[in-house]
Amino acid sequence: MLVDRQTINIVGPALRALLAAGDQLKWVRFDAAGSAGDVTVKLPDGADTADRIVQFLQQALDRQAAKVSAVVVADLGTFHVRAPTGDGGRVAGKVVFVTGAAQGFGLEIARDLVGEGAAVVLADINEPGVLTAAKALAAKSGPDRVMGLCVDVTDATSVERAMEAVVRNYGGLDVLISNAGVLKAESVKTQPMRDFDFVTAVNYKGYFLCVQKAAAILAVQHAARPAYTSDIIQINSKSGLAGSKCNGAYAGSKFGGLGLTQSFALELIDDGIKVNAICPGNFFDGPLWSDPQDGLFVQYLRAGKVPGAASVAEVRRAYEAKVPMGRGCTTVDVMKAIYYVIEQQYETGQAIPVTGGQVMLS
Repeated sequence: MLVDRQTINIVGPALRALLAAGDQLKWVRFDAAGSAGDVTVKLPDGADTADRIVQFLQQALDRQAAKVSAVVVADLGTFHVRAPTGDGGRVAGKVVFVTGAAQGFGLEIARDLVGEGAAVVLADINEPGVLTAAKALAAKSGPDRVMGLCVDVTDATSVERAMEAVVRNYGGLDVLISNAGVLKAESVKTQPMRDFDFVTAVNYKGYFLCVQKAAAILAVQHAARPAYTSDIIQINSKSGLAGSKCNGAYAGSKFGGLGLTQSFALELIDDGIKVNAICPGNFFDGPLWSDPQDGLFVQYLRAGKVPGAASVAEVRRAYEAKVPMGRGCTTVDVMKAIYYVIEQQYETGQAIPVTGGQVMLS
């Protein structure tokens, strides 16, 4: 038998899928204290893999004629099953995990997803910020549809614990949006190694770790319901499509992210997981660009990326002028791409530009 937490990470996702009435999976909450259930099972000693546990649960549920609202797994606990709540929407009932969600693009993505009916897990290394953001969202949508977690995407144990928390609360997830990202702009001639390592760890390694820990959960749901598909979406950047002067660490990490996206797509489609990247243009109004202390406009002014610019306003105008459509990217622009890749079943391994024409694929 697998250790308890590994077993929970299989049983929860399996029950979400096995008890689904249609395309929408159930929500499953785990209770270690245990309580009465409609079905009681004891996993056999030979059930030491996800496939065997799924098969055993399927057989046990097939023998149950009545509606199942709780499944007791002996020596483990009770899995309470319920239909997703919400008022409909493009992602109604889906469980979505968003990294870098305490502020900026990540928070706005989370807000939009909640508005379209999803249960959203906001994850960020900024614990006060992410818990405050989750509390504010929950006040509008209801506490059962929002969860805030402190997560360091560069630490495997932190990511693993976050995924376990999601499984215990919802039984699994349907969409991972890897949005967490950092940027340190400086010439390759002078950039400190600590800055290069920091950018690479968050943007590249962090994406890898989140996919690694989420993929196992998503695979169980597909194994239990072969017609079910899920999504991993990296919020990449136009800098993943074209190099960026005095910004090599960031561009390199984003180019690498597209390599991971294509490779993950080839491997994980066997588990019903679509993997795509969205490459937004510049989100000028978010904190990444507009923070008065350390935003990109300030960094680029210091780094001299805009020759002759003497103020942040001049740097901004210069960057707006680079966009054929004359403005920065917005959350609405990105959300249209997110919903597209979720709804489009025949798309994986793609890098979708949302750049106002600033970067075009060739």
